[in-house]
Amino acid sequence: MELKKLRGVILAGLALIGLALSIFLAKNLIDNKASVVVPARKIIKEVVVQKALNGPVTISVPAQGLVTAKKRIEIYSEVQGVFRMGAQLFRTGQSYQSNEILLQIDAAEYLANVKSSRTNLYNQIAAILPDIRLDFSKEYPTWRAFLNAIDINKTLPELPQMSDDNLKLFVSGRGVLGAYYAVKNLEQRLSKYQVRAPFNGVLTEALVTEGTLVRAGQKLGEYIQPGVYELMVSLPKSYALKLNQGARVTLNNMEGDLSFVGQVVRLNATVDPSTQTTAVTIEIIDPSLYEGVYLKAVLEGNTIQNAISLPRALVSESNTVFAVDNNTLKAIPVLPLHYSEGQVVVSGIPEGIEILAKPLLGAYEGMTVNPIR
Repeated sequence: MELKKLRGVILAGLALIGLALSIFLAKNLIDNKASVVVPARKIIKEVVVQKALNGPVTISVPAQGLVTAKKRIEIYSEVQGVFRMGAQLFRTGQSYQSNEILLQIDAAEYLANVKSSRTNLYNQIAAILPDIRLDFSKEYPTWRAFLNAIDINKTLPELPQMSDDNLKLFVSGRGVLGAYYAVKNLEQRLSKYQVRAPFNGVLTEALVTEGTLVRAGQKLGEYIQPGVYELMVSLPKSYALKLNQGARVTLNNMEGDLSFVGQVVRLNATVDPSTQTTAVTIEIIDPSLYEGVYLKAVLEGNTIQNAISLPRALVSESNTVFAVDNNTLKAIPVLPLHYSEGQVVVSGIPEGIEILAKPLLGAYEGMTVNPIR
């Protein structure tokens, strides 16, 4: 019994010792944790600021499109015949001077018909000359000279003026007037067998070669004047209204290594109802440019006074910007006037105050900041 009592006392003593050790260790852990905690410090973010300088801001409108020659013609045949070789081969890339023969179609058969008609007219006038000499002696020298000027190998000269109504009735009654204008009609059609260059240019498309049978209405090729080009772009109505005819335009190729200068020459007066855009035509004069090149354009529109252009990220959805006043952010209401791809033109910012130059994540009014100027 005494052994059991001794063992109970020992166990009780061990329990008391364990409890005391537990309390001691817990107190040490709490004291150590409290000594590690450091009071929180207020973090002040640095912000880049700029002075607001209001002034004139020119609206820039981006656009892009394909370059086309300002002067271009599609060549069609109005007559039928065998395509003959001209002064130069009818080939793509061939250049021609103004009034030089672009192409010609064999007109031997038709030319013979024209010469026959000129001969018949000559005979008709010769037959009435004696009557004119007797009845209209004052007009005889004029008609005699007209007859002598007729050459069956050349275009007919101008018909003499007839102030005397009786002479006009006499000449018309003999069929001379009808025959004369019939020949002129044939001569007009004869000229269509030969096509001349309307201006200095280059043949960009050739659809026939020498010896080909050409039919009336058949397309033969395309001809352009290099050096003067047009770029047609479609702009939103709001952008187009801010452009002026004659406005200067800066253009670049897609690679960005070539730049050109053009100007707005035409503004379409209608708006496409499906896209709400309007066509704007830009003229570019540059001999180094080629038709079909894809260009990006920056059009200069109207100038807005007392405004400033800012990155769009600086203007909030509620149309405010942050200013820095005594190291504290302050929201200022602004009026957006024009939006572009990455910028917005606004007014309403007081002159000379400091505003954010770069957006600040998590910014709010009253926030303490450290401005960097």
